[in-house]
Amino acid sequence: MPEYRRVKLKGATYFFTLVTYQRQRIFSSPEPISLLTECFDRIKTYHPFKIDAYCILPDHIHFIWSLPEDDNNYSMRIGQIKRRFTNEYSKRFEISNEKNESRKKRKESIIWQRRFWEHWIRDENDLNHHIDYVHYNPVKHGLVSRAQDWKNSSFHEFVEMGYYDRDWGENYKNDQEKYQFGE
Repeated sequence: MPEYRRVKLKGATYFFTLVTYQRQRIFSSPEPISLLTECFDRIKTYHPFKIDAYCILPDHIHFIWSLPEDDNNYSMRIGQIKRRFTNEYSKRFEISNEKNESRKKRKESIIWQRRFWEHWIRDENDLNHHIDYVHYNPVKHGLVSRAQDWKNSSFHEFVEMGYYDRDWGENYKNDQEKYQFGE
């Protein structure tokens, strides 16, 4: 079995991607998105972290977190978010519970893809590139033609803070080949 090595630094900032199992379009309607937000808020109550940027797409999620100075356990937080969402989603929505042998053995749900993508943010330039990637992702996947048209993203908060102009993204579109990471 492969050994996954992750960088775990206390108080660090990370970029994450979580993908739904078999790319199910779970987050195509408001109810699951609201449920996901509730799960994040609940876990943040017990295990604080700051969400610096996010984008919720129909079949995957990108976010950037900053952890508390004395904590590096993002894996536990992601595990709890996935578990809580799965439990609540299963109660609220009718889903098939058919699992293959591997998923049964590992006690995995049919909501989330196994594991997640993580990248430690090394410096301000790295952070800025990842923030741009997060906000441009709905355009990259052909879901909208402009970043401002995707509502399930922190893009609008960044516009309000003056980080972006409302029509941001045209120049990024030409440079996106530089930023091929995550999904």
